[in-house]
Amino acid sequence: MPDETATMQIGELAERTEMSLRTIRHYDEVGLLTPSGRSEGGFRLYTHDDYLRLMVIRRMKPLGFSLDEMAELLRVVDALDGGEGEEGDGRAQATRASLAAFVDETVERRAKLERQLAMADEFLELLRARLR
Repeated sequence: MPDETATMQIGELAERTEMSLRTIRHYDEVGLLTPSGRSEGGFRLYTHDDYLRLMVIRRMKPLGFSLDEMAELLRVVDALDGGEGEEGDGRAQATRASLAAFVDETVERRAKLERQLAMADEFLELLRARLR
């Protein structure tokens, strides 16, 4: 289990997430992933929670979610992590409804990827058949 109080610089975060430094810096610039701190030398410092946030972004990317959609889901997740959505008030219901909409959209996008993968498998079989 990782030390959840430790910090890491951007290079370690990039290595752990298999993402480029450029991409992580871009996510910082657009407000998706703000470092939790800075070193005395001014280097970005990230926590385990930052790592988990970046992994959410990374998992959304292959499904074709836009940066705006990623930001919206992160707002929903932050609200839920902050306790919003536990009570029956209107804001909580709206937050949970937003999350449910993301679940539905993710299911649809996953199904589309499955169909594309099946087509790729068919195409690969056609190519392999020509090798025989």
